[in-house]
Amino acid sequence: MATKKKTTAKKTTTRAPAARKKTVSGKTPAKKKVPAAKKSAAKAPAKAPAKKKKAKLPVAPPQKVGPAENPAAKALAHRIGNLLVDKKAQDVVILDVRGMTSYADYFVIASAETDRQVSAMAENVQVQLKTGDEPLRPIGTEGFETGQWVLLDYGEVVAHLFLTDLRAHYDLEGLWADASREKLA
Repeated sequence: MATKKKTTAKKTTTRAPAARKKTVSGKTPAKKKVPAAKKSAAKAPAKAPAKKKKAKLPVAPPQKVGPAENPAAKALAHRIGNLLVDKKAQDVVILDVRGMTSYADYFVIASAETDRQVSAMAENVQVQLKTGDEPLRPIGTEGFETGQWVLLDYGEVVAHLFLTDLRAHYDLEGLWADASREKLA
């Protein structure tokens, strides 16, 4: 029984030489056939399912949610401010910086005409808070040596005591312009 081999003529296509891909054996791979269903799907874009319309509910206006009130820090800021007023401090202002800074809730800013008065105001605040019902000591102090800008850090409340000219130069109120403020004197 002899079998005859069928020989089929290969179809040749005219391609640019750079477009031919060759495998390791040196032959060009056969073109893959794409089923007819996929060809038609590729030509026409599929329609997206229609979205259901949601009923619109009344929306409440957004409420301004700020940081939680800290009554102890606010009371301490007012106490420091009043102690500064007792020593004739000028332009005593309490700035509410809650939510704007991570290291304090309130700044107390005051000024005086001389460096001796600035030092006296700072010393009065320290002595009065140390000898009160609940003794408080500052976490840190700066500027006692010169008396031009004294900083008293009581944790949630930081007091800045300036010479009048230096206060205008550094303009902390302008730096914290978004903070709500309360003027004591």
